[in-house]
This record gives sequence, C-alpha cells and structure tokens, in this order.
Amino acid sequence: MKDFKDGDLQRRVSALRERGEEEYVEAMAPKYNLTYINLLGTPINPEALSIIPQTTATEAEAVIFEKKDKTLLVGIQNPNNANLAQVLDMLKKNGYAVEGYYISRSSFEHALTRYSDKPKAKAEKKGVLGIDPNTIAELATTLKTQANASERLRAIQEASDPEKVTHVLETLFGGALAFAASDIHIEPEDDVARIRYRVDGLLFDIIEIPHNMYRLLVSRLKLLSGLTLNIKDEAQDGRFTLDVGDRNLEVRTSVIPGAHGESIVMRILDPKTAGFRFEELGLNTKLQEVMEEELKRPNGAIITTGPTGSGKTTALYAFLQKVHSPEKKIITIEDPVEYKLPGLVQTQVEEDYTFASGLRSILRQDPDVIMVGEVRDRDVAETVTQAAQTGHLVFSTLHTNNAAGAFPRLTDLGVDYRSIGSAYNVVLGQRLVRTLCPHCKKPHALTAEEQKIVTRIMGETPTQGTIYGPEGCDACGGSGYKGRIGVFEAIRVDDAVAEAVIADPSENSILKAAEPQEIPSMQQDGVQKMYDGITSFAELERVLDLYNTGKAPEEDANDDSETDFSDHIV
Repeated sequence: MKDFKDGDLQRRVSALRERGEEEYVEAMAPKYNLTYINLLGTPINPEALSIIPQTTATEAEAVIFEKKDKTLLVGIQNPNNANLAQVLDMLKKNGYAVEGYYISRSSFEHALTRYSDKPKAKAEKKGVLGIDPNTIAELATTLKTQANASERLRAIQEASDPEKVTHVLETLFGGALAFAASDIHIEPEDDVARIRYRVDGLLFDIIEIPHNMYRLLVSRLKLLSGLTLNIKDEAQDGRFTLDVGDRNLEVRTSVIPGAHGESIVMRILDPKTAGFRFEELGLNTKLQEVMEEELKRPNGAIITTGPTGSGKTTALYAFLQKVHSPEKKIITIEDPVEYKLPGLVQTQVEEDYTFASGLRSILRQDPDVIMVGEVRDRDVAETVTQAAQTGHLVFSTLHTNNAAGAFPRLTDLGVDYRSIGSAYNVVLGQRLVRTLCPHCKKPHALTAEEQKIVTRIMGETPTQGTIYGPEGCDACGGSGYKGRIGVFEAIRVDDAVAEAVIADPSENSILKAAEPQEIPSMQQDGVQKMYDGITSFAELERVLDLYNTGKAPEEDANDDSETDFSDHIV
C-alpha cells in the first residue's frame, strides 16, 4: 500500500482541496454582491498590481489584478477585512472606479507571488490582458495551414504551462490573421468545446478542447471584452482592440447561453482584409457605369440588399469612399461602427440612440451624405425616404433575397408606394462567392448539365466550353479558393419601375419593368465571373439559385422542363 505522503496522491488531494475551495467561493460570491474569479487562470497586470504596496495588499487581503483606464479590478479574499474599506476609499479618492471580485485564498496567495515578478514584467511588451501582439504577428506569418494551427493548439493543450490560456488565444488570433478568418467560433458540447474559423464564408474545425480549458477561455474573453463574468444565462456583447504590428484589429464578441455552456463568436474586423475601394468591389462593366452615374447624384436613396454576410456594409463603405470629398459632410449611424473611415462622422447605435432617433438627429447636423446601417422598421424607412426627398444622398441596407424584393419590403414597412419613385435611385442585390486560387485553379470542360443551366441563365448556348475549378495548394491552405468577390444585380428606379411599384409592387412586375435597363442578374454576373476564371460553377451553385434566371419568368419560356398541361391529366 502506498504511503499517504506519496507525491502523486498528495497532488490529487491538493487539487481536490483547491477545487472544493473554488466551488465554495463561487457559491458565496453573490452573498457579498461580488463576481467570482479564479486568478490562477487570469493574467495579472503588473502595472495594476503596483498601485498598492504588497504590505497593504496583504493587510487588506485584496489585490488589484487589472487596470482599464480609471477602473480597477480588485480581487477580494476577505470582504469583512477591517482594512479593506480604507483601501477602497483611498482608491476612490484618487479618482479610480473599483470593480470587486471574490477570490479564494489560493488565488490571493498566487497574486501576491506576482509582486516579485514586477521588475521582469516591466521589461516585457504585453498586449491586452497579457496577450503578446508580437507573438500574434509572428504566428500570422508562420502558420501556413489550418493543420499547423491545430497542431500548435494541441501541443499547448498537452503542456503543463501556467500561461496556457494566453498561448491558446495568441494562436487563435494569429491563425485568424494568417488565414484571413472573419470569425472565431467557440461552441461547447457534452464533453468538449469545438473551436472553428470562418474563412471565406465557410466554417472549418480547428480543435476540440476540454471543458476546463473552455471555462478559462470564457473567463479571459469576457474580461477582454468588458463583459460581466457571473452572468451566464443572458446574451452579452462586447469588444476589444488588438494592436498587431501596423494593424489595429477590432474584435467584436458575442456570448449567448446554451445547453452545455456559453457559445462565443468573435468577429475579427481587420481593415487590411476589407476592400473599400469602389473599383475592387467586382462590379461588372454595365453595373459599374450605372453606379458611377448614381453616385454623382446629389440626392436620393441607394439601397443594398442581401442576407447577413453578403458584403452589404462593405459595398456601402466603398460608396462612401467614392463620394467623399472635403466639400461634403458625411455622417453615418451604424450598429456597430465596424471600420473607422477618415474624414467621416461615424456614430453608433446605443440604448438611447436608435436608428430612428439618431437619423432624425443627423438630419439636424447639415449633412450632404448619410449612411444608415439598416432599414429595420417603419420609423427608419419613412425617415430615410424623407431624407432622400429633401436633398440628401442616403445609403442603407435591407434584408431581402434580391433587388426586386426590396420594393414590396419597403411597402410592407410602411413607405408610401407613391414616394418610392421620387425617393429611391437604385437598389442592388448581392452575394459573396469565393475566388479561385490563382496558383492552382484547374481548367475543365463544362458538363452537359452545366451547359444546360448556363444556357437557361444567359439565354444562349455557351460558346466558351472551358471553365476552372479548385485544386488546392499551400498558397490557399488546400481549399482551392482564396478570398471572395461580390456577384451583383441592380434595378434603377426609373419611370417604368416607379409606375410598376404603384400598379403592382410584386417582384415579377418589377423585374418585367426593369428589363429594358439590361443590367445583368446575379446569376448572369456569376456565370460571367466563372467564364473569366474568377470563380467556379460549384461555388456559384453553392451560393446562388442557378435554377432561377433572376429575370422575369417569361424569359424562362425556352426551359425544356415545361410540358403541355394535358400531359398532367390522369
């Protein structure tokens, strides 16, 4: 029989004791109106720690573990300590706001040991809450494939490193930059939590982590994002900034409760990956001419439509850049401000500053151009219409499937159909398709089925039989695709369209009225980009409804799937 003092057994007993202590402190935290935190898995800011001497911290049984501007995060081991109130009063008299956290004895003793690290820590360049931006920048260039990121995360997970959480986050953000990921997903399941990247619109599994690591990640990310740690049954939104080399990254964090824990999605807003140049949107020749004309007009509304993640806001930013000049005042109201553009006044929706109230306030600021993030309700729709009719150029977005769908949607929101012709200039519909990797795209011939679909969309038999498909190489991480581009359609609100809206604002009626404009549909635009070797047939099929031509139904009369009515009689 092993001796009770055996090292392995001692470690197990110690771990059980610590776990029991943490569970007790977490359960007691609400009694003292404090938030529980485990400092063993939380970085301690040496600058914050040094605000009070170690002797004072020991006497008050409290440590300052983080400083955010003039707000101090204080870990309190004994809320009934007589010296604690004096220390807190002293901090408040010095202009600090205090957020209290309930910590265990183990956390408190761990924090005290960090006082001896201060000289060393001052020489280190650290990022937000201990994340090193230099490490992130290095990983952004050294991680070549998603498999590399998975291997590194697995090695970190298996190592016995007290900074494990920090290294996981650095790798996640480094990999996100390396692969141009737009989002990082952390999704808890029964026994593990799954981490995924969204790259070029698709999700890819990176690694599964155990629940103990997941819980530490959640705590750290909530601290980073300014969220409340002990709220676990409500949705929360926050954000933080990472300065990585010459890149100023905004990270938008969304946390929602789930059956197995909180699901976290981090949106990476990287100005380097966002193309705001009008010429780089991917507009076809006809549509580019149309939009250049429309953007020169002094008033009227330009609306972009499409589902979430279809590039609508990016298109609006490109339009803003195109019309920007020193002689014009441009004001935006967004939810939230995704990218900061020089020379513009950008405002953000808040609890008391909604799209409707904010837009009315903006109109009193003497703007020339206004951007409204989204037309969501009747108040916003009516105010946008009024602004467009009173000498302002207005940009906004709508959630509809296509450009024609915007007109019945506007009338559903309460816009007077008689005002649409005078207030709205053009409506765009768009989607994003992945672009083929230029290093490995592979030519192949159109199949018979593909030819049939292309003929129906373009209205003629294709003369070009060779297109390209994905192959996969190191440059694209084996996916065969690298980056995305828009496929577009548009309807100008000319006299014919305005009359159609009054007579019958259905999609078919609008499409019929817009036929003489000869602007390609999204499907036609996509097929042309396929011919040009920019994207593949498989990608168009994934994103677009290729069985719909995007034109008025009469144009589908040559579809050989149509049969005589008598054929259906039994």
